[in-house]
Amino acid sequence: MATQLESARAGIITDEMRKAVENEPVSAEQLREAIAAGVAVLPKNVNRSFSSPRAVGKGLKTKVNANLGTSGECCSMDLEREKLDAALRGGADSIMDLSTGTALPAFRDFYLENSPVMVGAVPIYWVAAELVQQHRGLDTMTGEELLGSIEKQCAHGIDYITVHCGVTLESVKKLEAYERIMPCVSRGGSILMHWMRKNGRQNPLFEYYDDLLDIAYKYDVTLSLGDGFRPGAINDATDGPQLEELMILGELAKRASKRNVQVMIEGPGHVPLNQITANILLQKRLCDGAPFYILGPLPTDIAAGYDHITAAIGGAIAGAAGADYLCYVTPAEHLGLPTADDVYQGVMASRIAGHVADIAKGLPGAAEADRRMSIARRDLDWDAMVREAIDPELVKKRLQITQDREGCSMCGKLCAVKISRSV
Repeated sequence: MATQLESARAGIITDEMRKAVENEPVSAEQLREAIAAGVAVLPKNVNRSFSSPRAVGKGLKTKVNANLGTSGECCSMDLEREKLDAALRGGADSIMDLSTGTALPAFRDFYLENSPVMVGAVPIYWVAAELVQQHRGLDTMTGEELLGSIEKQCAHGIDYITVHCGVTLESVKKLEAYERIMPCVSRGGSILMHWMRKNGRQNPLFEYYDDLLDIAYKYDVTLSLGDGFRPGAINDATDGPQLEELMILGELAKRASKRNVQVMIEGPGHVPLNQITANILLQKRLCDGAPFYILGPLPTDIAAGYDHITAAIGGAIAGAAGADYLCYVTPAEHLGLPTADDVYQGVMASRIAGHVADIAKGLPGAAEADRRMSIARRDLDWDAMVREAIDPELVKKRLQITQDREGCSMCGKLCAVKISRSV
């Protein structure tokens, strides 16, 4: 069976491509061309069927991912059900299983069976969690174990995987030469860096990259090349280790493309507002326009408890500059495992940022709902305002209309719209 990328390059529009362009400003043929050129991806494992495939990349709406999953401190199926429901109610385009607790196969089955959108994962988390449960050190992992687990997880049906292939002996040396406040905040990156230091060997994901490509090709799993040395503090942004890794990822992306494996690039992280656009443009230049998947970015470090807002600010700037895929950040970021309400708030904040970015990108039809909302406000059409809102239920809950329906409780008889209409 051909991968989505092989089909696109052969001029074939797949069923998934046709479904993915629903509610997009492009045709199926335009999507096929973008996938063939490597500027868009359509994550869809050959072993999994789901109702709402999404494409990520140039000319498409900015997509939003919600990270779910358990930890060793909190492992509850009921909570994960609530979180998945919250993510889907919020309109997430994807969910990622970042579980590190117990009973990992059961939770993976749950996400794959119940998510109507693509499901991603970070395979090394599963490996590390099993090592902990076996009371083994992280450095005892072998390359064969890691690749074997990756193939097992891909066979399970995961649509895309984050792999930290750019954390190499060379990039670690670059990191050691810099005085970062937060040397490494990537869980996967830190595990691999620890393994390399203890074993004095190259990162197996880099050393056996061709074997990884074989696995990804076999199941048509999209590779999300992870940024193990993303900045975790705004003072560490756009430095040598980050850029060294990005250049490595650009080369690895080219190798994946030659093997008909879809690929996207992950990005920072904590980045000051005035550096965000430069980061996006640099990634696009070094990675031949491959889709860019970013966490935030967060332009300040002091907003704990409000980091969904911080990330929305950074995400809007990044999206407007060309980022394609926003990984949500919740109010629980840096503080603990998110609740279902945190998940919903994170998804909504990122969706707002993505919509703002789509307007700035000039995507056809992106501002149409805004135009309809403005007309509804002009006409004091409260029902239409509810319909056009990104979160209608919240608007219905908060709306306080005067008895004559000619204003809200903010202005009442002094409503500027009402007064203007009389003039």
